[in-house]
Amino acid sequence: MTGAPCISIVVPALDEAAGIGASLAALQAFRAAGAEVIVVDGASRDATRSIAAPLADRVIEAPRGRASQMNAGAAVARADALLFLHADTTLPAAALQAIAAALREGHAWGRFDVTIARGGALLRLVGAMMNARSRLTGIATGDQAIFVRREAFERVGRFPAIALMEDVALAKKLKRVSRPACLRERVVTSDRRWRARGTIRTIVLMWWLRFAYAMGADPGTLARRYDPGRA
Repeated sequence: MTGAPCISIVVPALDEAAGIGASLAALQAFRAAGAEVIVVDGASRDATRSIAAPLADRVIEAPRGRASQMNAGAAVARADALLFLHADTTLPAAALQAIAAALREGHAWGRFDVTIARGGALLRLVGAMMNARSRLTGIATGDQAIFVRREAFERVGRFPAIALMEDVALAKKLKRVSRPACLRERVVTSDRRWRARGTIRTIVLMWWLRFAYAMGADPGTLARRYDPGRA
């Protein structure tokens, strides 16, 4: 790639060998259009890094944890705009144009609407509620593919070094800079979290975690409740 990329797409990954190839293959059209793709591995125990290497501009390693990994990716990114994309989330075809338009309109940051893949009626409702809540509160989650001007990201101190809810905490700080651009274009995120735990159980857990965080619970404790296997 010659010259500065139009946007840097930062993908945190951990043990994603089963799906990282397909996820990054879906980003090749964006690379061709001038985007930079940076995969930040959190010490995977599988072949994530080797699979990602030919499909990304950079593959780096950082201490495990989305906040740590995404901050590390932002630190080496070359563009003035950053997009943080979960490894199991796919961007819409017009993502770059939609982001560019939002930034031209004066937004310092924003996010996409989200659809949960293969979710059925209940998870379609969950996605709709996520989008409505975000539009009402101005808070975005990582599933919605947060994008931000580098200057604003640095001004608010990057992602806080917490084990969970780093996306919510960042959004709260960015709201002081500008209201988010709530794009109608949709990212598609995997339903694997709901399949693994059960849809109802996962919905209840996620709402409880958000409530507990809002009430001041320690993010490290919440992270262990969210994913005991990673504690």
